[in-house]
This record gives sequence, structure tokens and C-alpha cells, in this order.
Amino acid sequence: MKITPLLKSASSAAALLTAGSLSVATAAVTPVVAQEHGHDLTRLGKVEFEIECSAAAQEGFNRGMALYHSFAWAEAEAAFAAVAADDAACGMAHWGRAMVMLDNPFVWPTNLPPEKLDAVAEAAEAARASGLNSQREQDYVDALATFVRDRDTLDHGPRAQALEQALGEIAARYPEDTEAAILHALVTSANFDAGDKAYTNQMRAGAILEPLFKAHPDHPGVAHYLIHTFDYPPLAGHGHEAATRYARIAPDAPHALHMPSHIFTRLGQWEESIESNRASASADGDATFYSLHAYDYMVYAHLQLAQDLAARQAIDRSLSAQSVDHFGAAFAYAAMPARLALERGAWKEAASIPLRPAANVYPWTKYPQAEAVNAFARGIGAARSGDAVAAEEEQARLHNLRDAMPVPYWAEQIDIQADIVGALILCAEGEPEDCLDALRQAAEREDATEKHVVTPGPILPARELLADILLSQDRPSEALEEYEAVLAKEPNRYRALSGAMQAAELAGDWESARMHAAHLLEQTVKSDTERPSLEHARQVAAHQ
Repeated sequence: MKITPLLKSASSAAALLTAGSLSVATAAVTPVVAQEHGHDLTRLGKVEFEIECSAAAQEGFNRGMALYHSFAWAEAEAAFAAVAADDAACGMAHWGRAMVMLDNPFVWPTNLPPEKLDAVAEAAEAARASGLNSQREQDYVDALATFVRDRDTLDHGPRAQALEQALGEIAARYPEDTEAAILHALVTSANFDAGDKAYTNQMRAGAILEPLFKAHPDHPGVAHYLIHTFDYPPLAGHGHEAATRYARIAPDAPHALHMPSHIFTRLGQWEESIESNRASASADGDATFYSLHAYDYMVYAHLQLAQDLAARQAIDRSLSAQSVDHFGAAFAYAAMPARLALERGAWKEAASIPLRPAANVYPWTKYPQAEAVNAFARGIGAARSGDAVAAEEEQARLHNLRDAMPVPYWAEQIDIQADIVGALILCAEGEPEDCLDALRQAAEREDATEKHVVTPGPILPARELLADILLSQDRPSEALEEYEAVLAKEPNRYRALSGAMQAAELAGDWESARMHAAHLLEQTVKSDTERPSLEHARQVAAHQ
């Protein structure tokens, strides 16, 4: 897919780089060794966020912001708490604490229960009570307050928009303040509309961050947020340089080691994704949800390389890790066994995946969007095995989970999953045309949204399932078109490559069949499993 270039006219972003701007590139975080979660968090990149507090407080605050920019929440919280303890008049320490409480903006509002918003509001008041020593510091706290002030009467969306606008005003008011521009870009990117295929907010954030990336190549937040901003199929090429650099900027931060895999996954660079996530899980020491998140990405990548044994080993390692009560961990627990079965077309295995993968894992009912992955996999597996009754039970469970999900994005995703299972039920009941029509509608719905950052990709793309059914109905030319549409969005997906090869062969398009076969064989040169489709690929590649 051709990558649409970023807009070059970014005068507002250029204004942030005026002479005399705050020099992030020359102010390194002092290498204070910390052993949170067993990590040596020394190398975090270069950050300078100027505050008007004591010299010691400034040093600790810079460290806290460096940790924040790599989403090292527990360590950042400890750093800001230490600043508040050492300098009671440094109100910005409490602002830092509040920013940490807000957690990852790309998973808002899933991670913001009312009690957390209350704590953020209390921290903002503590900042004012402790002392804000400049109008700029007051502006930062006021911006934060816009997000929590009307939390009882306003939905998340308007409050997030208000925070984005307030941070933009700070960036415009203090053009030398690089941190204001970075935080504004972060919230702008996180406030994207999942149905906006013009990627308006992402383009705005990219226009701010790309010049900063050139000016401050060692800033962890700039590289990090560029990756998030371009974590979409048509934009991913823009994020490749940031992906290759971020792990070197902050090599002691587990999240910095993982984040490049978001871009590697979008580009189908599976070996790079595996190495990135292996390093992240090792650095994390299986102590937080980041390890589970890394294992899920790792499993997905292994399966695209026909490394089924390695995928199983990664799942086993994940289950021996510390159980973490976190939405991201719950999603990974559900997704990994689902991927292992579905990516291999092991339909009966998928139909019988247990609800809980291990006895020490908390009830998934706390996270409907995670339990829905289990119901989705079981529903697909049952329907593809011809068991319409069992599939209907899973579709009903999906409807119940949808109704229990208060976050609109996830409610829609679960509803799409229910539609996919419902379509496959029609196939199982001997209604192929109705099944195909329903799958087309589900694929269009899925394509109109975007994946969540918690997942490397769809559990199984609706359009790929549509292609599978077309192929089974002896319509190979139509199936080939759908498989290639999947590959345009999800490069180097094993199932789509294998399906495209078979569809082209059956359609008599031997040139395309040999091309896809050669691609599949090259991609799986390090496979650890002999899948039947690989032997088929060898036969197709040798066909004259």
C-alpha cells in the first residue's frame, strides 16, 4: 500500500522550534539507579521539563517525566512522590502524580474508573495547595483540571477534548516549552476517532512530533508517541525510524523495548517484533502487565512464521508469570490461546478453549472485552466445525458481554464479533449466500474501525473469514480478491498468504499462485512446524 506523505505545511509545529527553545537534546536525565521491579532504570533518554522548584526537585522531576514518557507508571509515581517529599513547596510534583494516575491515554476511558478521576482531582488541588511558582505551572494544573472538573456530568469525550485544547493553548503560549508540545501531541493522537479514515488527529500529532524528533532525537516521549501516532496500516511507514530508535533511546524501560513492535507488526516484520517483545518481557521480569502484552504480540508474530512450537512456549511462559489484575493482561490471557487455535485453523480446538487459562487468573467478567475474545474464538471454532448450536451459545454470550460493556468502542467491537459468529452460523446451517452477505457486512464494519493498541491485530479478520468461505464455495477468484485485500491491510499474514496461494491456483492464475507460494516459503524459512499448507506451497512454487 502506498504511504500517504505527511502534510509538509506545519507552521504551528515549526513555531514550537523557535530559537531559544528548551533544549531536551542536551539535558540528560541524571543516571540515578533504581531497582523498581528488579529493573536498573538508568538509561531513559534525555528530558528537561523546567519547573521552578529546588535543584534537587528539578532533577527528580526530570527523572519522573522520563519515566512517564515510557509509561513506567510505578517508577514514575515513586519519583514524583519523592520530589513532593523532598520539596513540600513544589506543587508540580503533585501534577506529575496526577499525570501518572491518568495512565496510558491510548486506553482511555477503559483505565479511568471514577475513583481514579477523583484521585486526579485531589492531586490537582494538592498541587495548588503546595505552591505553583509561575503562571506556566498554574496553566499546566488548570489544563489537567479541565479533564476532571465536570466528571460527574460530562462524558469522557468532551473532557478529553477540553484537555487537548488546553494543552494546545499552553504550547502556543510558551513556544519554547517543548514538553507542552509533546504532551499536546500525545493527547491529540490519543483522541483519534476510530472511524476517521483521514486520520485527522494522527496527522495533526505527527506534524507536531516529526520536527521535534529531528530536533531532539534522544527524547523518549517523541519517539514513543510517533509510534502510537502511526500505528495504523496506511501510516505505519512513517513510524519506522522512531521504532528503530526508541529502544536505543530508553533501553532500560520495558515499554520502550516493546513499542517498536507496534510498527513492526503493521509492516509484517515478524522477526523484529519477536525480538522486540522478547527483550521487553525479559527487562520487565514478568512483573507487570507489560510482559503479558509482549507475550501476546510475540505469539501473534510466531504464528505468522509457522513457529507454532515457539508460540506455545511463549504462552507457557506467560502463564508462569505473575498474575496481574489489568485489562491489558486479561486481554492477552484470552487472546493467546485463541490465536494459537484460530491461526492454525484448528476449529475444534478453538471451540473448546476454556474460559480461564490458569487457576490463578482473576475472573474475566471484570473485563467484558477480554472475555469476548474467548467467546469469539469458541463461536468461530464451533461454527466452522459445523456445530451451530454451540456457536449460537457463544453468540448469545457475546451479546450479553456487549450489553455489559460501558465503553462504546469496545461495545461495537464485541457486536462485530457477534455478527461474525452469526454469519458463520448461517454457513453451518446450510445458508451459504446469507452467510456470505452477513460476512461482507461484518467485514465492512470491521474495516471502518481501527484496532485497539492492546492487540497486535484482529483475532481473525472478518474479511479473511469471508475469503475462506468463498474459497470453500468454489469461488476462488472472489476469494483471491478478498485475501489480497487483507494482505494490503495486514502485510505478511500467514493465513491470508496461504489462502491467496490456494485461491489463485484454483482460479488458474499460476503466476499469482507461485508468487504467494514463494512469499510464504521465504517468510517461514525458520518455521518449527510442518503445516500442510507449507508442503502445498512447495508444490505450487515448483509448478511449471
